[in-house]
Amino acid sequence: MLREVTATRYVAPLRSGGSVPGIVEADDLGTYVVKFTGSAQGRKALVAEIIVGELARRLGLRVPELVLAHFDPELAAHEPHQEVRELLNASPGLNLGMDYLPGARDFTPEVARACTVDPVEAGKVIWLDALTVNVDRTIHSSNLMVWPTFGTAPPRLWLIDHGAALVFHHRWEASAPEKAYDFRHHALGHFTPDTRAAEAELAPRVTDALLREITEEVPDAWLTDEPGFTTPGEVRDAYVAYLSARVKASETWLPTDFPTREELAAEEALRAAKTRQGRPAWLKQVPDLHGEPAAEQDWSVHLG
Repeated sequence: MLREVTATRYVAPLRSGGSVPGIVEADDLGTYVVKFTGSAQGRKALVAEIIVGELARRLGLRVPELVLAHFDPELAAHEPHQEVRELLNASPGLNLGMDYLPGARDFTPEVARACTVDPVEAGKVIWLDALTVNVDRTIHSSNLMVWPTFGTAPPRLWLIDHGAALVFHHRWEASAPEKAYDFRHHALGHFTPDTRAAEAELAPRVTDALLREITEEVPDAWLTDEPGFTTPGEVRDAYVAYLSARVKASETWLPTDFPTREELAAEEALRAAKTRQGRPAWLKQVPDLHGEPAAEQDWSVHLG
């Protein structure tokens, strides 16, 4: 079961994402990034964080430890921004915390260009994202971090932010386990991911028993008031049934044909050209800072 901690100090908000999580210190002396129940994404984002994050961990991928964090809004009475205070005031009680990784860097396009990611690990990440229909692991929003290790060991790739996965739970009645997965712009797509090997290794491990264990980690309060369901247990059963059926239908969604770096660069250049054509004449000489790749770094990183 997920550990429970109690926040003892609110440090600062993080504005890099739409949910505006906050850094807090807790009574176990740990520091966590907490996602709040009062955010615009709602509790379903936290449900997805737990189910996908814990599934990734059980499959051997690196995910910061998840905890259930008790939070008192009075801890953040000093917060100067009204919209953040409103979010915190709407989130008393149980929220979701993720272990804070000090010194970690976002896996940005610039960092990715200097990295070598193991094809087997890349395949496993993409297989997990395809299984859980994670729509937010793209080139420009990777939700991956690079965290240094001790000694001479290379930095490791860590998976974060799975609130946008399990998109089917927003429209249960229209969910289809055979639905294809749009992987073309996946953050790891140009590292020659071996998704066939990932499928062979991981699929047999995603059993109904495992899925039931993971869904039991979700607090009942986050599964209530779900249209079409009477009890939290029924909602858990629906998650298990959908993901189990999706594993069996993997031939319909398994990503295998990935674009190369050059193909992606050509797409970006075409997009930038179209953007320029729509500009006023006096702006056409201004560089498109979003479309042109940043300068290459003079360092390299190996991930495995």
